[in-house]
Amino acid sequence: MTAHTVEYIRYRIPEQQSAEFLAAYTRAAAQLAAAPQCVDYELARCEEDFEHFVLRITWTSTEDHIEGFRKSELFEEFLAEIRPYISSIEEMRHYKPTTVRGTGASVPTLYVWAGGAEAFDRLTEVFYDKVLKDDVLAPVFEGLAPEHASHVALWLGEVFGGPAGYSETQGGHGHMVAKHLGKGITEVQRRRWVNLLQDAADDAGLPSDAEFRSAFVAYAEWGTRLAVYFSGPDAVPPAEQPVPRWTWGSAPPYQG
Repeated sequence: MTAHTVEYIRYRIPEQQSAEFLAAYTRAAAQLAAAPQCVDYELARCEEDFEHFVLRITWTSTEDHIEGFRKSELFEEFLAEIRPYISSIEEMRHYKPTTVRGTGASVPTLYVWAGGAEAFDRLTEVFYDKVLKDDVLAPVFEGLAPEHASHVALWLGEVFGGPAGYSETQGGHGHMVAKHLGKGITEVQRRRWVNLLQDAADDAGLPSDAEFRSAFVAYAEWGTRLAVYFSGPDAVPPAEQPVPRWTWGSAPPYQG
């Protein structure tokens, strides 16, 4: 869990002042956007009672907010814009996220969009068939265990939002990292791995829409670059971590 903290500021603004209030926060938001302590922010208005507004600001930490932002010139400029509305604040507190969180089904996971377990089984079967015939990668995977492809299918499935099959049977991120220690993976090998994975995705019939493939390739780039680092001579193995969970990123699935 990150150290981020969420600040909620609840306002009650008379409806006749709401236009000026929104305009003031539109200007003040520029200071939040420029603050290195600010992760994101959002001002929401109540649908049932138009006089109620909630400002949500995610800070890198409570201390960064209080000792960093509030003591900066940005805060002075921020305060100058919203000062007329301070008396309308009904609550202003910091909250820490709990472990109770998740996503609903309105946007499918990458795992579901790809076709579930069968799709990732097809993908890894096709992929490792290509790998073992490839001049660049075959030496890296010499003596490949028969179960390797199925383990990678479990890993990718969990990464892309599927069941925690890899975590339950193999371990977390540290277990995967350990398999790369001392391998000395080169940049040429990394790029070939990514390229063959994309070819395998085509041959295995994974979705070819731009949104899915951009997220798919983004993970492949991220994961292989970590693999190169952890396979190097100066790598420091990470503390035990859960399997990463990859999402759609900047472009959700197109469902027009």
